[in-house]
Amino acid sequence: MRLVTVKIPEIYLEGIDELVKLGRYSSRSEVIRTAIRDLLKKELWFSDKSDELRHSKNSIALVRRVRLV
Repeated sequence: MRLVTVKIPEIYLEGIDELVKLGRYSSRSEVIRTAIRDLLKKELWFSDKSDELRHSKNSIALVRRVRLV
C-alpha cells in the first residue's frame, strides 16, 4: 500500500474516530479504505452515470481489483 496524505474536515475526522471508538473498525485507515472501496464500486460499476466507464476494459479491471481488497 502507498501512503497518501489528505485533508478532511474536522467533523469527518470526529465521525471516523467515533467508528473506531465503537469498535466497528480497527483504525482510521481502515475506515477510509472501506469508504473509498465502497465509493469506487458504486461509482465505477453500479451508477447509471458510468455506462461508459462500466464497459471500458480499464474500469472493469479496476472494479475487479477493488472487490478483492
